[in-house]
Parts: sequence; structure tokens; C-alpha cells
Amino acid sequence: MRIVAGKYRGRHFDVPRSFKARPTTDFAKENLFNVLRAYIDFENEAPRALDLFAGTGSITLELLSRGCTHVTAVELDPQHISFIRRFLKMINAEADATVIRSDVLRFLNKAPGSYDFIFADPPYALPELEQLPELVFNQPILLKTDGLFVLEHGQAQDFSAHPSFIDHRSYGSVNFSIFQRS
Repeated sequence: MRIVAGKYRGRHFDVPRSFKARPTTDFAKENLFNVLRAYIDFENEAPRALDLFAGTGSITLELLSRGCTHVTAVELDPQHISFIRRFLKMINAEADATVIRSDVLRFLNKAPGSYDFIFADPPYALPELEQLPELVFNQPILLKTDGLFVLEHGQAQDFSAHPSFIDHRSYGSVNFSIFQRS
């Protein structure tokens, strides 16, 4: 896994083979962030971000590298949390991120704070995957007005009928549905 762009660009992190998490591929990540530049000026707006199902922390690290002022990463697996914290320490970004051990579905019901950008990369087999947009949008202050929510998912899901849906991108077997709060 590597950081694709920004101030930590090119940094590599070896993900242990024992990890259950599937990091977003560098190709998909790079293309997604190229699309997101049309919606968010990461460098000048300094958004606050939320990374749900943080896994390896790949997106958390990418968001910090690209200019987010703060990223909250939510992950349940303690091994993954240790991995994320270790790499935040390696790049001296511990103060710029909060890593929370929690079930994401429970976290969303009591999430503190408000975010400009939310990214979710749940297991593709998660039974509640199709409910995630509603869980995010049902929390009135979780996603700020004009804020973006990106959901990574498999090919079987189609979120285009959701009222906040604005775009879909596919990179191989990786799909991203993009939503915006109006």
C-alpha cells in the first residue's frame, strides 16, 4: 500500500498478510481522488473527514496527505487499529487523526461532530451495506451541507436511485458511489 499524492506521497506501508482488510487499490484510489477534486479542494479548504471501516488506514493516510485538517478513522479490529496508529506515528500525524475502535453501525447512531467528507469501505458482504447511505444521511449534523459521502462497494449494488446520489465510478471490481448533502 502506498500514499498516492500530497505531502506524504510515495510512502509505502506493508500490510501484513494476516489482515482481513482489503485495501483500496492504488489505481482506484488515485482515480477516485482525481474525480473528487471537482468537488473538494483538499489543499485549500482543509476539510474534516471521516473514514468508516478504516481497515488498513489507506484512505485515512491519503486524506491527511492531501490536506485534511483532521480525519476520524473508525475500525473495529484491534490489529488494524494498531497498524493505523503505528503509521500515523511514523509520519508524525497522530495529532491530525483520531482512531476509534467501534462497530461502524453503532458509531453512526451516536457519531459526534460534523464532517465535510465521509468515506466508507465496508466488507462487500456486509448485510447492512445497502443501508449505509441512509444511515449517513439520517444523521442531520454528521455530513455538512454540500459535504460528500463516498461508498466503496462491489458490482452488485446500485445506489443511483438514492436522492443524494450524484456519481458512480468503477475501476475494475472496485465501485464508488458518490453522494452529496444538499
